[in-house]
Amino acid sequence: QVQLVESGGGLVQAGGSLRLSCAASGLTFSRYTMGWFRQATGKEREFVAAISWIGSNTNVADSVKGRFTISRDNAKNTVSLQLNSLKPEDTAVYYCAATNTVVTRATARYDYWGQGTQVTVSS
Repeated sequence: QVQLVESGGGLVQAGGSLRLSCAASGLTFSRYTMGWFRQATGKEREFVAAISWIGSNTNVADSVKGRFTISRDNAKNTVSLQLNSLKPEDTAVYYCAATNTVVTRATARYDYWGQGTQVTVSS
């Protein structure tokens, strides 16, 4: 069965950094586009970043462009999200997701989801 497990969340001050990781199992990892989404309290889930099968193509939301970087390691079946210059508005639960299609921002296109990891940014 497919499992996605996020880790690396925590509490950090504004301007700080975190690195989130997602470990995947039960799928042919290199044949899946991987994405990161986030959901703040009281708000809808929003797209953050996605990366293609071998990492040659990425798509990053305007709200985090220049601050967040998505990467993947197909040898380790992991996808990561480096969060730099964090702002209080980045506070949310961050979710890892997988889709067996090309890079997309559409939540409905993703087939598998992790449980999420909390990122809290204090001012």
